[in-house]
Amino acid sequence: RRFSFSVIVVVGDSKGLVGIGLGKAREVPEAIRKAGEAARKNIIRLPLLNGSFPHEVIGKFGAASVLLMPANEGTGIIAGGACRSVLEMAGVKNALTKCFGTSNPHNLVRATLDGLKRMRQPEEVLRERMSEGQVA
Repeated sequence: RRFSFSVIVVVGDSKGLVGIGLGKAREVPEAIRKAGEAARKNIIRLPLLNGSFPHEVIGKFGAASVLLMPANEGTGIIAGGACRSVLEMAGVKNALTKCFGTSNPHNLVRATLDGLKRMRQPEEVLRERMSEGQVA
């Protein structure tokens, strides 16, 4: 039997940049190296608003769904382990999250990143609401 290790690495600058990478190898250090390289190639920029999100969003991957909600100043990051690490590396200071479906860390991290990719700029959201007549 040949065992292999699967590693997921999250990289970020705590200022709105975050990326994830998956690495597989027979030895753990090699898997970590591969995942780190993949994460650096897969970086996205987040539209943060006062250390939180501009709007609610749901990210999905496989059976995992993650609800990401903005929070007031002083709330902190209220999230499970896999989601928390992604948000901390991204520089989010205040957020509420809820994970649905699976508890598989690989899928939760990818679902969290999917939700972050769906985030739009605050001006974009405001413009959309103005056209719908929701904001005076």
